Amino acid sequence: MLSKIKLYLKKIDWIILFSVIFLIAFGLIEIYSISLGQGELDSLNFQKQLMFSLIGIVLLFIFTFVDAYFLKSLSRYWYILSILLLISVLIFGQEIRDTKGWFYVFGFGIQPVELIKVSLIIILASYFSNLASKIKTFRHFFISGFLTLIFFLLVIAQPDFGSAMMLFAIWLIMMLAAGFSKKYFISLFLIGAILSSMAWVFFFKDYQKDRILTFLDPSESSLESGYNVNQAMIAIGSGGLTGKGVGFGSQSQLKFLPEAQNDFIFSVIAEELGFLGVSLLLLFYAIFFFRALIILPKIKDDFGVYLIIGALGLIFIQMFINIGMNIGIVPIVGLSLPFVSYGGSALLSLMVLVGIMENIIIKSKINY
Repeated sequence: MLSKIKLYLKKIDWIILFSVIFLIAFGLIEIYSISLGQGELDSLNFQKQLMFSLIGIVLLFIFTFVDAYFLKSLSRYWYILSILLLISVLIFGQEIRDTKGWFYVFGFGIQPVELIKVSLIIILASYFSNLASKIKTFRHFFISGFLTLIFFLLVIAQPDFGSAMMLFAIWLIMMLAAGFSKKYFISLFLIGAILSSMAWVFFFKDYQKDRILTFLDPSESSLESGYNVNQAMIAIGSGGLTGKGVGFGSQSQLKFLPEAQNDFIFSVIAEELGFLGVSLLLLFYAIFFFRALIILPKIKDDFGVYLIIGALGLIFIQMFINIGMNIGIVPIVGLSLPFVSYGGSALLSLMVLVGIMENIIIKSKINY
């Protein structure tokens, strides 16, 4: 056992690991900064996030030593458990900001949908890897889509539109990686356009419509639905080259910027650390993605390839959407900045995912 631990520690990809740790450190610094101006509650949030970060690092190492292919063998059980979790939160969960998507245990909020994202990646990676030598038919397209659709509908019922779209994005990315015919994606686009039109008329709530209209013209409602994105862009613009300094961001410290430690933490970083701070943050993301993509061709097992692609897709799209929300190029959909924003469920789920990635990378180094 000791020899296995030494071997795994020798083969672990430290570049990926440290890039993640530096991103977490960015988040902790800014969450602490926000707590300086917002009282005891936010100080408690910093302490919670620090605890989540330490637990997350432990989980990362635990899943580094858990055989990823054992997790693959349990994929059908992950699927059943995921459905039960999503149904349970609709029945027994608590509602926060118009979304019934949380359990509270001993004062800690647990958001099951963050775990579901990881579960879906494992399930689809398992399904697509079993088709590696087979022709990708409509049957496989339909089955994988149906498996995802169940999750999608249960999350929409909360309603959590942002997370539901992330589940769809995970499926779409892994479909592309699997090499399905272009005609399926064209059909998806047409169906999506029709369903989006129907959703606007029959499903979207007023605040969701406001977010989309605000995205199209933020200045039109700067004191109403466009307030958040306008304050975020003011914060970003005021940061300049080097920023105002940690703890001296007027938008976050004076509470002009809502959800500063969640959806809009990127704006806080830009205001307090400036262009150089944002560049450093993006550099750590770039190192993470670049390193994983360099390693990807060396992974010979299809399950490992699909899982890493799904993980990178989840993290990249969520990062892109969150930053896009902050600079006003995408609608506000309530998605956190990976590894950086406050939130235990999101951070722990991502750390588990990175741990599984590390296990796959280590096994590829040992076996090949």
